[in-house]
Amino acid sequence: MPAKIGGRVSGTGNSPGSSNFYARVLDEAEQLDFERAAGLDGIDEEITLLRVKIKSILGDDPGNIKLLVEATNALERLIRTRYKISKEQRKGLKDAIGNVLRDIALPLGIGIGTALDKKSG
Repeated sequence: MPAKIGGRVSGTGNSPGSSNFYARVLDEAEQLDFERAAGLDGIDEEITLLRVKIKSILGDDPGNIKLLVEATNALERLIRTRYKISKEQRKGLKDAIGNVLRDIALPLGIGIGTALDKKSG
């Protein structure tokens, strides 16, 4: 656990020139959580957290429509962000699928219509 030195918590980025922009407004427990969260990639945990919080709101304060709308809107934006791919990524995916069909499926005699017929049958 970081030691408190002169109103600052050492090792948390609260010193001048630090990269922890939020250190001055976080208490010690929040700073520890911040440091743990800083190593995370992506937003899957935030999506999960929002879902849990929405369930909690529904159980504890179901009449708080404003909060429910805000939370579900935030969830929708996170999910949209999570699955958004750029135009370049879409083109790359389309090209990759085309390459698989051209280089692997067609030489093996597997046509697109054949694969679709097998799935529906």
